[in-house]
Amino acid sequence: MIRLAAIQMVSTPDVMRNLQQAGSLLEEAARQGAEVAGLPEYFCLIGRRDEDKLAHAELPGAGPIQNFLFEKARQLGLWIIAGTIPVTAPQAGRVFNRSLLINPRGEVCAHYDKLHLFRFDNGRESYDEGRVLQEGATAVAATLETLPALRVGLSVCYDLRFPELFRALSFGDGSQAPCDLMAVPSAFTHTTGQAHWEVLLRARAIENQCYVMAPAQGGQHENGRRTWGHTMVIDPWGEVLARVEEGPGVAVADLDPQRLATVRQQLPAWRHRRLAASARVD
Repeated sequence: MIRLAAIQMVSTPDVMRNLQQAGSLLEEAARQGAEVAGLPEYFCLIGRRDEDKLAHAELPGAGPIQNFLFEKARQLGLWIIAGTIPVTAPQAGRVFNRSLLINPRGEVCAHYDKLHLFRFDNGRESYDEGRVLQEGATAVAATLETLPALRVGLSVCYDLRFPELFRALSFGDGSQAPCDLMAVPSAFTHTTGQAHWEVLLRARAIENQCYVMAPAQGGQHENGRRTWGHTMVIDPWGEVLARVEEGPGVAVADLDPQRLATVRQQLPAWRHRRLAASARVD
């Protein structure tokens, strides 16, 4: 068994206050025996304006947000999937929305820059991440040196709507085993989350026959935005094992390698695929 902890927050425009809250929740995850803990998207900052991300952007491997994460990973002996932080990008006036995978030695083992940038306008709410974010270019999966080893696919929030990304993470070029866990740190709006969050998470778990850990922002933020929350850990049969609905908290559940093996053996859908991602359609 590998214990997972998906952390829910209601982040503010104050980075230091957010880091203090994240630290307390990571400590709670460690007290509950977690080996792998996930923080939500924008755990470090939900600003008053999109441009606030630019002021707090850090260079890769350096800065107060990353130093906090490295120290907490070492102090608590945790693998941390660090939601997202703003990282400087080549394009002027843009940052990457980057998720970090940090080992218990406080080292970055992998990073993923959000591929799909959210845009939504229903006449009452309007969002366009492309105003300040530079999209990533690569799908990223990595192997954690847990016992047993755990293969994790990295994604962020709006990526959840693109099943081809999760297929690529699971199967790649076919030379590696499917992912055991998909991480989906998020800040879904209340409107879109209420409609689609759980059904999409459970679908990604079922179709890829893997666990899904989805740490989320969940509540009313100081900038007026309301996020859906409902942080979850889901098993490969699509069952929700743990949930935090609203407000700060920790959803803890065990990833059972035998459960993975049983689901894949009883219903070997991942072996039955007929069309690769690059298949031609006439």
